[in-house]
Amino acid sequence: MGLAAAVWIAALVHRPVPLVAALLAVALAVAVRRPAVVVMAAVLLASALAARSHAGLAPVAAGRVDGVVTLVADPAPTAFGWRADVRLGRKRVELRAHDSAGGALGRALTGERLRVAGRLAPPRPGSPWLVPRHVVGSLTATRVERVDGGAVPWRAANRFRRLLVEGSQVMAEGRRALYAGFVLGDDRDQPPEVVDDFRGAGLTHVLVVSGQNVAFVLVLVSPLTGRLRWGWRWAITLGVIAAFGTITRFEPSVLRASAMAAVAVTAGAVGRPTVPIRTLALGVAGLVLIDPLLVLATGFQLSVGASLAIALLAGRIAAVLPGPRLVAEAVAVGLAAQFGVAPVLVPLSGGLPVASLLANPLAVPVAGLVTTWGLPAGVVAGIGGPAIGAVVHAPTELLIGWVAGVAQMGAALPLGRLGWVHLAGLAVALVVGARPPPVRYLALAVAAVAAGAPAVALRSPPAQLVADGVAVHRAGGATVVVVDGARPIDVLETLRDGGVRRIDVLVATGRLAPEVARVLRHRWPVGRVIDPQVETVRLAVGGLEVRVEPPAPPVVVPLRPP
Repeated sequence: MGLAAAVWIAALVHRPVPLVAALLAVALAVAVRRPAVVVMAAVLLASALAARSHAGLAPVAAGRVDGVVTLVADPAPTAFGWRADVRLGRKRVELRAHDSAGGALGRALTGERLRVAGRLAPPRPGSPWLVPRHVVGSLTATRVERVDGGAVPWRAANRFRRLLVEGSQVMAEGRRALYAGFVLGDDRDQPPEVVDDFRGAGLTHVLVVSGQNVAFVLVLVSPLTGRLRWGWRWAITLGVIAAFGTITRFEPSVLRASAMAAVAVTAGAVGRPTVPIRTLALGVAGLVLIDPLLVLATGFQLSVGASLAIALLAGRIAAVLPGPRLVAEAVAVGLAAQFGVAPVLVPLSGGLPVASLLANPLAVPVAGLVTTWGLPAGVVAGIGGPAIGAVVHAPTELLIGWVAGVAQMGAALPLGRLGWVHLAGLAVALVVGARPPPVRYLALAVAAVAAGAPAVALRSPPAQLVADGVAVHRAGGATVVVVDGARPIDVLETLRDGGVRRIDVLVATGRLAPEVARVLRHRWPVGRVIDPQVETVRLAVGGLEVRVEPPAPPVVVPLRPP
């Protein structure tokens, strides 16, 4: 643990240590094999490698480009086309394309090579999210043409992904998009209302390939590896880990789980079994030394934080929870994970969904079954065709439907978010919950107050809530929502956090207005929908007066008493 913490901190606060000096320190550590010397050598090496990684992020020069690039990530849709990270020479840049060029980019997959013509420019100032992706420029394409499928491993991985996608065509469209997320980590086709369901229920981690998926894949091959000697078991397990990582694009959580699995199987092969916390520490230290910029990746921070908290806290939390052990252990894992991700998510999103405490025990075990059943079923469906696919994927659809239903109900519950104060109350309750009954009852009361306080706060929301492109007005029991060009996913999150329970009048403008109205009806009952570009309206609803008189912007004011 000390080694992992030291390497992480050194990668964050790196200094330009000469690489030769760091390597000499590592050689000394290998020779003397003393813990303090090993940690110090790892610190020097991590600092040197992090400094070199940051030095390599010098922005590219602006200019015209007409050459071959290699995709290092699957293309993702944007408001105006497609974007993807690509390797141009020895640099990584973000490729953006629309119109016909965007269509060609959208059909490509990681590892494939494309011929691109366009304009290269340095990245925009103030884009820290590009750093862990090693992106040093932006390439706006006017022409994109496929060259070939890339290296053999990527060709095989993409062929397998396309096989699974083809086999999933027998599912309904919504289930098909979720299946791609559960099994492949591909969330590109998920509609905004479903994405917000999983966010509001604290279940976004099941929509991406995670360490749980790696574990389930290893379980699938365990009947074979369990009968082999350690040498063969080690080689096949590492091969399975590498193949699964290639198929799922080595997401940060997959990297963390793959590293842990590799450490565990290697330790077993050399006769040195290890405990989960040490496996996590060694795996994280190794990954950070390989790519020091990982410490800046939010996905990697969340994965490591959740895994660390589960390893340290889940058993202790389960010991103080009442009820059947199976339920207590499931709740304990979810609660421990929430504590682990809190240092990252609370500053980013303002808190953790209270609904996650209920949704995770109900959804996570079933989400794991989607992988264990859905992955081999997808292979059979892809090979056997629609008739066979409809049979083998029937359980897959039921499992996905259960998780989606839990997410939708969890997001609809007006329970609010846990902030630092609420998490502190839960932590205190867990610490004293193992004491004799009088104190235990007090701890349960503290936990109930901490978990219920956000919901109580939502019972008295402000009369007005204004966010970027969204305004909520309340008076006299009525709610009027005005949306001016905001994305549907942002509207959903704003209204959910604002404690909205119904919408009497929706005034939506912009090209996304029809989509906004559709996704809001997924969550709340919506009364009248007004398009301020084509309608002139003046009406009273509850204690509010709504005036829509183009070309003036919509006006919502409280009704004055007569």
